Amino acid sequence: MKKKKKGEAAEEKAVSYLKDSGYEILDRNFYTRYGELDIIAKDGDTLVIIEVRSKSNKIFGLPEESITKKKIEKIFKTTEVYLYEKKPDYTEIRFDIISILNNNISHIKNAFNMDNL
Repeated sequence: MKKKKKGEAAEEKAVSYLKDSGYEILDRNFYTRYGELDIIAKDGDTLVIIEVRSKSNKIFGLPEESITKKKIEKIFKTTEVYLYEKKPDYTEIRFDIISILNNNISHIKNAFNMDNL
C-alpha cells in the first residue's frame, strides 16, 4: 500500500476512534503554507488538534517518536491560521497524538505544548 493510502487509512481509524470516544470532528486535513493539521476536533469545550502517526512495526521507534520539534512548530503555526480563519468556539486548546502501531491505537492527550519549543 502506498504511503498516502496508508496515511489516509490511519486517519480514518483515528476518526472512528475519536467519534466512538465522544469527540466531535470539526475538520480534517487543514492545509496552510506552514503545514497540515490532520484532525481538528472538540472534546467538550476543548479544541483538540490531533496529529496522526502510524507504523507497521517499531524497528525505528514508535510512531509518536517521529514528531520533531520542527513538526511541532509547523503544527503551532498552522493552528494559528486555523484559529484566525475558522474562529471555532472553545475555552481551551490541546494538542494530542494518535499513534497507530499494527492496528493498535494509542491516544496521547496533551502530547506537546508551547513548552516543547
